[in-house]
Amino acid sequence: MSNEIGARTLAVPVRAASSTGSASPIEIPDIPHNAARLGTVRKTIARRLTESKQQVPHIYLTMDVRLDALLALRAELNGREAGAPKVSVNDMLIKALALALTQVPQCNVMFTPDKLISFTRVDISVAVSTPSGLITPVVTSADTKPLAAISAEMIELAALAREGKLTPDQYRGGTATISNMGMYGIKQFDAVINPPQGMILAVGAGEERAVVIDRKLSVATILSATASFDHRVIDGADGAALMQAFKRIVETPEDALL
Repeated sequence: MSNEIGARTLAVPVRAASSTGSASPIEIPDIPHNAARLGTVRKTIARRLTESKQQVPHIYLTMDVRLDALLALRAELNGREAGAPKVSVNDMLIKALALALTQVPQCNVMFTPDKLISFTRVDISVAVSTPSGLITPVVTSADTKPLAAISAEMIELAALAREGKLTPDQYRGGTATISNMGMYGIKQFDAVINPPQGMILAVGAGEERAVVIDRKLSVATILSATASFDHRVIDGADGAALMQAFKRIVETPEDALL
């Protein structure tokens, strides 16, 4: 709950932790404002993402991916059974990322000070916006689950997240994260790695663009996907291989997603 300050306020020094861990004052300007105490979730987000940007050397790789075949497959799947949960584009991208990680396991990893942890299962954390802040429920074994199961699980997890009812085992862990801001019309963005994971995939909006296909100008539905990798454990070549695998799966979905 916000605590409204009067129309004229005094500049008040606030103690905040600096990058070295010591406190330094932040002066609030003499501008009308509201002040709300940070909740536990927001404090955790601030701490973890600050640690990520300060301690994890990020490398960013962006690739444009054609969506037309995936959209056609989605329409076919959703038209097969009346009343069944509808598969979303995001559900399909979750599975595509999981399958890509099985093909390029060098990216399904985690850094520790003295060990490289290579996971033999692919659990995808999915960024969900809630009133208290961003949270990442986990779809376990996303590479082996049918799309219908991923869809049903995401509907349940997203509802629990927005109600603040996720249990720790539903949001802890995960070997990689996907963050989709396409529904907001965002074309492309760079996401901050969700530590201690080794990568996060940021997905923008699918939009019709002019493209050259077989040396002819055409129109296709394209999305831009940007992966952020922990460069301590994932080399650029391995990251590029993962992006190529993701692109291949999305552009030929019947070969992989069914």
